[in-house]
Amino acid sequence: MAGFFLLRNSQLPAPEDRYVEVAPGVKILCRCHWQPDRRNALTILIVHGLEGSSESGYVIGVTQKGLVAGMNVVRVNQRNCGGTDHLAPTLYNSSLSGDVAAVAHNVIEQDKVQRVALVGFSMGGNLVLKTAGEWGREAPPEFRAVAAVCPAMDLAASADTLHLPGNRIYEQYFMLKLRHRFRQKAKLFPGHFDATRLRGVRSLREFDDKITAYYCGFQGAVDYYQRAAASNVVDRISVPGLILHAANDPFIRILAETRRKISENPNLSFVECADGGHCSFLAEANGYDGRWAERQVIEFLRRFE
Repeated sequence: MAGFFLLRNSQLPAPEDRYVEVAPGVKILCRCHWQPDRRNALTILIVHGLEGSSESGYVIGVTQKGLVAGMNVVRVNQRNCGGTDHLAPTLYNSSLSGDVAAVAHNVIEQDKVQRVALVGFSMGGNLVLKTAGEWGREAPPEFRAVAAVCPAMDLAASADTLHLPGNRIYEQYFMLKLRHRFRQKAKLFPGHFDATRLRGVRSLREFDDKITAYYCGFQGAVDYYQRAAASNVVDRISVPGLILHAANDPFIRILAETRRKISENPNLSFVECADGGHCSFLAEANGYDGRWAERQVIEFLRRFE
């Protein structure tokens, strides 16, 4: 939790705001930072986690480090995030890898960039790995690498672990945010969303069963978790990938079968630290800000500059 509460320098140069249509009538906000020669710089797309945004601390941290390293950075808000509830009559969820792909195609086609990498944290880690796996060997030639920190690749196991007594503070935080967002969506789109469906919802699994699955085309939470998990396609990733995980992550679980798929894919490097919590990985500063995972992601991506 220290990584969440510790203050950090969040100053960035003014971004170019871009609204990308990811589905008919659905736009997401991307905050773009370009190098002077954007076409020849590596472009990294960063995707935040559940109830985060392009302003999340780890997104800002990777952006700062990427810009110093000479990379373009695109901070991707998932649907409804970053103050964009009004731009999408839909909910965001862990299956929407197509949104990530749409942003990648946008910068490739519009900005003519030569190299693209995907970076994601937690829920965003699942999304970028899912995108890479679904692309497989048919990925755009500009796609060079993927990096995920504490990815929620096995959604059902992680949702159930979140509900354990020791993790209720995390679940209550997420539920507070999710309930508020859904009520806001119901106000913005009164003919589409029914806030009374929140009655009796006390856990993330219940929310995903009664809200996410209901409004996003799944038969229930079980169906949603099965179909949205990056673990289904991680064995198909055909570019170099880095997955960072902490053994003491309070609620992200990576199952034995998923670990086997990762280990048998020669393109993937899996690093599991004893300590690190959930997307925290604090270390001694040693000339930088001590955000170890952010530094590891950028050092990994330097290979593709």
